[in-house]
Amino acid sequence: MPFLGQDWRSPGQNWTKTQEGWKKTTADEKNNNVSVESFCKAEEEECFNKENLLISLSYDMAAKKRKKDQMNNNTKVPYFHREKWIYVHKGSTKERHGYCTLGEAFNRLDFCSAIKDTRRFNYVVRLLELIAKSKLPSLSGVAQKNYMNILERVVQKVLDDQQNVRPIKELLQMLYISLCGLVQDMGKSVLVGNINTWLHRMENILQWQQQLDNIQIKRPTSTGMSLTDLPVSLQLNIMQRLTDGRDLVSLGQVCPELGPLTEDRLLWKRLCQYHFTDRQIRKRLMVSDKGQLEWKKMYFKLSRCYPRREEYIDTLHFCSHCHILFWKDTNHPCTANNPDSCTMALSPQGFINLFNF
Repeated sequence: MPFLGQDWRSPGQNWTKTQEGWKKTTADEKNNNVSVESFCKAEEEECFNKENLLISLSYDMAAKKRKKDQMNNNTKVPYFHREKWIYVHKGSTKERHGYCTLGEAFNRLDFCSAIKDTRRFNYVVRLLELIAKSKLPSLSGVAQKNYMNILERVVQKVLDDQQNVRPIKELLQMLYISLCGLVQDMGKSVLVGNINTWLHRMENILQWQQQLDNIQIKRPTSTGMSLTDLPVSLQLNIMQRLTDGRDLVSLGQVCPELGPLTEDRLLWKRLCQYHFTDRQIRKRLMVSDKGQLEWKKMYFKLSRCYPRREEYIDTLHFCSHCHILFWKDTNHPCTANNPDSCTMALSPQGFINLFNF
């Protein structure tokens, strides 16, 4: 029986079946027998395939370009792990390689839901403010994107709720000033990414500032007793709950009936004693012509010289036993097994100092 297919002993030759039997033909003979019609058809198919290939390549390039532009300009990077607690390791071991950085903790912790929680909102805003001051270049590129996405969530919440407008304005102003200085040092690898990307983000910050400036808080319709209808003692008791002197000033400007009460010396004295130590107060004493201490003026003068006291309803905690960083109301493995484990509350500055190693 003849060999079917290409004969390995005679390269380029094939066995073909004819009426006279099996014959050996070469590649040249086979090409000579090809008709002109089949040749033209093959040429047309080849051109068609090439055209389709070029079209598909152009579509792929356009899709990649659109994806790249979207990632550079308006990307919404997902909040990564959204973990309630993370393990903070400060060095390499046989079990773990590398160490936990500020950017990694910022990505992995659940700051997305923390923004929606009124107990944690001020804590997150203060943390964003501290990072904007000096720690933004130390974050990775992914963490910097996540920072801007969280900031956008914060601004959107303020626009929806019309609350906490002033601290967010101050945060945006501080971040914009910091970015103005950092963008000039892009050649020194201060910020990660294309300079056009950061210019686009700075434009977004200006738009957010404009939106916050355009907020018009409407006075709610009176449905019953208001603050001015309460006795003076209760009004003073409510004002004593305010921890920011600027809120007292704003209250007196919005409601002229409460203006005389907002000037009460006892209110400003308590504010000074709440935020500052006795030693700091003695260094900044201000006496009026009548020989009385000007507590209101002293408060604002002390605020310019010293940081004010910070208190938060809910904070991040760190367990020194198992090195777990967690939110206050979250049970991590150590507290679940040992409720009396040694944990400490971290202020926003303490959270950043935890990664300064």
